[in-house]
Amino acid sequence: MRMTDIIQKKRDGGALSQEEIAFFIQGYTAGQIPDYQAAALLMAIWYRGMDPAETAWLTACMARSGEAVDLSAIPGVKVDKHSTGGVGDKTTLVVAPLVAACGVPVAKMSGRGLGFTGGTIDKLESIPGLRTDFDREAFFAIVRQAGLAVIGQSGQLAAADKKLYALRDVTCTVDSLPLIASSIMSKKLAAGADAIVLDVKTGSGAFMKTLEDSIRLARTMVEIGEHNGRPTAALVTDMDRPLGRAVGNALEVAEAAATLRGCGPEDLTGLSLRLAAEMLGAAGRGRPADCLAAARRALESGEGFARLSRMVQAQGGDPRALEDPARLPQAALVRPVDSPQSGWLAHLDTAACGRAAMVLGAGRERKEDPVDPAAGLVFCKKPGDRVEAGEPLALLYTNRPQAVEEAGALLLGAAAFASQPPAQPPLVLARVTKEGVERF
Repeated sequence: MRMTDIIQKKRDGGALSQEEIAFFIQGYTAGQIPDYQAAALLMAIWYRGMDPAETAWLTACMARSGEAVDLSAIPGVKVDKHSTGGVGDKTTLVVAPLVAACGVPVAKMSGRGLGFTGGTIDKLESIPGLRTDFDREAFFAIVRQAGLAVIGQSGQLAAADKKLYALRDVTCTVDSLPLIASSIMSKKLAAGADAIVLDVKTGSGAFMKTLEDSIRLARTMVEIGEHNGRPTAALVTDMDRPLGRAVGNALEVAEAAATLRGCGPEDLTGLSLRLAAEMLGAAGRGRPADCLAAARRALESGEGFARLSRMVQAQGGDPRALEDPARLPQAALVRPVDSPQSGWLAHLDTAACGRAAMVLGAGRERKEDPVDPAAGLVFCKKPGDRVEAGEPLALLYTNRPQAVEEAGALLLGAAAFASQPPAQPPLVLARVTKEGVERF
């Protein structure tokens, strides 16, 4: 088998066989196939695409290219949840404890953020003392003790993905649907869960900007999961507005904890309950209405919050910080951004809000950049709210005095006003399963 033949076949629109895809992934991961040939194949895939079988085979080969986690030592059905990322997306911190409180173990490996704010690991590490670097045995022990654990993702998980993503980044092939889907799902397959629930964001603050593109990505990932024997479902959710009110690592931890105590924002609470219900359904816990009711009981009883506290303590963190946000990292500067006019807040450009959070120190542009756990912003007003001139739209939190003016300008540029109360789209726009697409 020759790499040049594989490149030519895909260039000419042919479908690659499972053996050809395995030859490429194994050879490239081992360093036997040079970057220039891998780049040629990636560009051919970008132009010609891949059919569902090719995409599923590519994902499976990538998943087997490095470490794979065997969760069979943990009793019960293990369900993983993945979000494609957005501004203010802290749902894992709410959803995982709710699911664990319903008796379904959550053994989750997460990554760090690259972009507007930190990832789940960055958020958790803003809790004083909390560790995310555990070996396999300690990871399992925490899950058995607390019902859940969230630890850092091994650099050797789906090793081919790391090499391929770096090459895609410099060859303008990042925005290829099969390559995006296989990148995400290879890590999910390697992480060992029995079933997978996806939260695919759509809108200005998401990777996929349109609903139709987001549904296509969701369908592709669901097909990959099902083809590889992992029941998979996806919710397509709105990211044309920030989720919740807090954006930034410690600020989002505080908001997630408040949500589990029953006093969180309506949008974050509602989406978290829907995602928890999907995970419970994937674990075989009953009909959708029953799963949603179970998740709601875990929230209202306080058992979800208790589970998060138990996990934080088991991972070396201070659980008191969940009830007392003053124990979390604090910003030296807190500045309001006041509304320039009266009216109804019609829209907040989510991408601009995310850039403001990054300017304040909440995110990273390069993997090696540090993240300030105290930095970020909290919205005083959300789309649909009435606002008067001079009222604060948001509060900026930072340790960078020089960043306040730029972040404030980004937020003011993100805001659009109306003279009448604006209609707001539903937060969950579609549900995608192997049966098809249900739109809301």
